[in-house]
Amino acid sequence: MNTKKMTAKIKIKIGDKVVGEGEPCFIIAEGGVNHNGSLELAKKLVDVAVDCKADAVKFQKRNIEKILTREALKMPYLGPTSFGKTYGEHRRKLELPFDAWYELKEYCNERGIMLLASVWDEESADFIEELEVPAFKLPSADLTNLPLLEHIAKKKKPIILSTGMSNMEEIEDAVKTIKKYNDELILLQCTSTYPSEHKDINLRVMETLKNSLDVLVGYSGHERGIAISEAAAVLGAVIIERHFTLDNMMKGPDHAASLEPTGLFKLIRDIRNIEVSMGSSEKRILEREKPIRTKLAKSVVAAVDIPKGMLITSGMLTVKGPNTGLPPKYIYILPGKRAIKDIKEDNVITEEMVE
Repeated sequence: MNTKKMTAKIKIKIGDKVVGEGEPCFIIAEGGVNHNGSLELAKKLVDVAVDCKADAVKFQKRNIEKILTREALKMPYLGPTSFGKTYGEHRRKLELPFDAWYELKEYCNERGIMLLASVWDEESADFIEELEVPAFKLPSADLTNLPLLEHIAKKKKPIILSTGMSNMEEIEDAVKTIKKYNDELILLQCTSTYPSEHKDINLRVMETLKNSLDVLVGYSGHERGIAISEAAAVLGAVIIERHFTLDNMMKGPDHAASLEPTGLFKLIRDIRNIEVSMGSSEKRILEREKPIRTKLAKSVVAAVDIPKGMLITSGMLTVKGPNTGLPPKYIYILPGKRAIKDIKEDNVITEEMVE
């Protein structure tokens, strides 16, 4: 494995957003299939993403017959979140029809938010390309699907690839396949459990991926709450992707592991506040701190009256606020110096009072 450090900062443009180290975190509000096959519900999810100030809203596009065998399509699927008697019926119910995608794209344009889609097969990738999406998202399930990776890489648009349920060898194969045709790649650390337990998230993998494969990295989270995704942003994730829903109690496969609108709003708000708070690496006294420093920090103060001409001793000195005189370190410097003015007891000592 190559363990070299990245020698240059990679920047990738997705739509009108620049993604990379030092840039604002690109936040994807993942609607997934939480529209439950309804265009009306999908539009409501777009509205939430806009209100929460996400950079993009993302859904999923599959051709069910292309990605599952006939046997898999006929498998009984009778759980509490199922929309059909078989897995095929369930998955078909969660697909938006083609004409709905065009309307959804137009609606996103009207609302001023970027539309993205996870594509699960070549036909879906070709269709989503017709919508003029600025980037392709590939799910963890297709990281090992090298023919699909190659097909999408040839389209020469940025690729966002989740790395759940995969090992480093598989990820390296995927990166090599994509980079034959396309260098604009972002890998997302991901744990493909719903919801993910904190002990299984392994945010440090982002650093491994970045240093080993010379790519930008981000995080796709399925955990409860927002703290872990915020930590990922602090650790350098250039993309954060989180599922969201109108209501965790809705019927469907992903609602329970998704953020509700308030959670999505707080996540994005907190990441933006964190980015501002990271600030400068230079330690300095800020202008806004100076009045507080004057009030709360300390100075050398006369513990007794010190007449003009007297040699100062350590017993004549103490430290008190405010910070309007010589700083406390002068309590070690002033002994042996002569007062050139009368200094009253409990007065701050300034530079012009001593020789």
